[in-house]
Amino acid sequence: MQASFPPVVISGTGIYRPPHVITNAELVEAFNAYADLQNAEHATAIAAGERVALTHSSVEFIEKASGIKQRYVIEKAGVLDPTRMYPRFTPRGDDEISLMAEIAVDAARQALAQAGKTGADIDAVLCSSANMQRAYPAMAVEIQQALGAGGYGFDMNVACSSATFALEQAFNAVRSGASKCVLVVSPEITSAHLEWRDRDCHFIFGDVCTAVIVERAEDATGAEQWEILGTQLATQFSSNIRNNFGFMNRAEDRDPDARDLTFYQEGRKVFKEVVPMAAAHIEAHLAKLGLEPTQMRRFWLHQANQGMNQFVIKKLVGAESSITAGSEIAPLILDEYANTASAGSIIAFHHHRGDLQAGDTGVICSFGAGYSIGSVVVKKR
Repeated sequence: MQASFPPVVISGTGIYRPPHVITNAELVEAFNAYADLQNAEHATAIAAGERVALTHSSVEFIEKASGIKQRYVIEKAGVLDPTRMYPRFTPRGDDEISLMAEIAVDAARQALAQAGKTGADIDAVLCSSANMQRAYPAMAVEIQQALGAGGYGFDMNVACSSATFALEQAFNAVRSGASKCVLVVSPEITSAHLEWRDRDCHFIFGDVCTAVIVERAEDATGAEQWEILGTQLATQFSSNIRNNFGFMNRAEDRDPDARDLTFYQEGRKVFKEVVPMAAAHIEAHLAKLGLEPTQMRRFWLHQANQGMNQFVIKKLVGAESSITAGSEIAPLILDEYANTASAGSIIAFHHHRGDLQAGDTGVICSFGAGYSIGSVVVKKR
């Protein structure tokens, strides 16, 4: 006999949006200045065929390749400095709140307000992100303390699927009774692990933090509630999206500025392999719930690339369909936020759900490094 569980809802979401915007034009100007400096410095090696000259980027290239038009960052000057090309953060003492915890608390308080809760109502904090600021103590425990929450907290990382993977953990904890009210936060300080000096990817990421409140429907008091009908996760190992930075680097006696210690990917392989997997994953998940893709009112998809989302939508609703990524059915936020790693699908859900009616259903789905895919099917109550 199948166990019966009480309904579980998402009752609040929140977003920390950084204060600085970098447009594609600003980014291209900085990158091209960097390329010119590098080419001048290594002119002899380039002339001898020992080194390849760096080519300029362009606004047209970026928008055609991704659909991204701008991104938000926590610190702008360092990124746009052609002699630096990465953000400049001020170190904080152990007695100060960390940067990652600070932005997580900001997003969390917005989600709590929307759900009609306080920090004291939270009994589990899951900090789920593509990159953690430190190894320990866990970021989640620092966030828990800053909010005055009880229970426990832990960190988890499944790269761009971190938020949806954490939502399944929250969903299971709440419906089993292990936790009463769970906070999932995804602080993504992607500007610190993006290689801004690589033309193929310098435009991809932006900074942000999202927060989601998960609790039993019977305890929810917020004005808006989304019942979680089901979750499904999948992983399949691939090195096509990778970042080798970690605590063992210094023991390897190698260049601390090596290219593989920041984000890198085989973009064409990722597109070819991940997108069909994501579409098949969503379709199979919906089938398990007795639902069809065409019944979904909205798809809040991972926000990495407009073309990827376009392919997923066509696979799900039919190649001849007029529905596109960027439409009402599959909204895009990456033109404004860029790729925000695990936070993208949650940002889309946060910004593009207000017009839906009670009984409408949709899918929150992320996919990325791992490979990893996570889907959360929800219905508005």
